[in-house]
Amino acid sequence: MNSRLSMKSSLIAPCGMNCGICMVYLREKKKCPGCRVFDKNEPVSIARCKIKNCATFKRSKSKFCFKCVKFPCKNLKHLDKRYRTKYNMSMIENLDNIKKFGIREFVKNEKIRWDCSQCGGTICVHRGYCYNCGK
Repeated sequence: MNSRLSMKSSLIAPCGMNCGICMVYLREKKKCPGCRVFDKNEPVSIARCKIKNCATFKRSKSKFCFKCVKFPCKNLKHLDKRYRTKYNMSMIENLDNIKKFGIREFVKNEKIRWDCSQCGGTICVHRGYCYNCGK
């Protein structure tokens, strides 16, 4: 399995999630293309996402939730709490960093944070190990 970190801004979801470190993106079978991909083959989790489908967010026509008048909304706070508790990652902190430093700098820092020091593969946020070498 080769899961080198494919780090690009198009993999950063509106909520601040880095889809490139998600287990559903990293797996071999039935890979998720990332939250920014909108087509008929969209995974059910993306189609049902309350944040991606938020009417206020869609009206704002922005790329990230931090530009929304309701930021951070209850849905984002709930997601953020779950990820901080279970995975030691904060969506709101990610969005604050994107706002403060820009998407390019954020992506560069994500590459450093989630790059496996053993093989250069990707550390999965959900599993806590590299999908390439298992370390």
